[in-house]
Amino acid sequence: MPFEPARVDCWIFDLDNTLYPARVNLFSQIDALMGRFIAELLGCDLAEARRVQKLYFHDHGTTLAGLMHYHTVDPREFLDYVHAVDMSVLADAPRLAHRLLALPGRRLIFTNADADYGARALDALGIAHCFEGIWDIHAMAYRPKPEASAYHGLIDHFAIDPARAVFVEDTARNLPPAKALGMQTVWIDMATEWGDRARDDRMIDVQIDDMAGWLDSVLHDLAPTRRPG
Repeated sequence: MPFEPARVDCWIFDLDNTLYPARVNLFSQIDALMGRFIAELLGCDLAEARRVQKLYFHDHGTTLAGLMHYHTVDPREFLDYVHAVDMSVLADAPRLAHRLLALPGRRLIFTNADADYGARALDALGIAHCFEGIWDIHAMAYRPKPEASAYHGLIDHFAIDPARAVFVEDTARNLPPAKALGMQTVWIDMATEWGDRARDDRMIDVQIDDMAGWLDSVLHDLAPTRRPG
């Protein structure tokens, strides 16, 4: 089914590698910090820590979920540790802010990170003012995307009509639950090692590789419906 922007009144965006390009490699900092945390926790070398980290990520949706399940790790301690990153790699994005603000309706962040980290990233990009709120890993009770409860919590908290919402996400496996609830879905392919895992084209309405370009096309399509009279 083709994407229908005219019926959207709630624009939901993932954060990492979605609202900024993967080439800035912010996640490499987080990745390294996760490895150090796991190595210290398990008393193992960094190679084994990385193996555990990726295993938990792929099996549980986030590395944190696996650490909580197997090692009863305090989620706030873990998130504070791994999100102590240098945000200066993110560039101010005034054109992106302009496009986001031009979208009709509400704009939300739906991220498996925490809100403090999300707020810092949005501030670094200069787009924090474009969003009404952030639905984060704490709000999800540490049951991350693609757990169905994460999506239901988002919908209930913000009183979203899924039929009038679109979800934009770089990790393909996080789109089917949104699609099943009636949302339109957009996969932004950032060519990351995990982005296309469990990809199901039936659950993707639009595939893009450039956020700014896609928003330009959306605003162009919406322009006739937004003219007065």
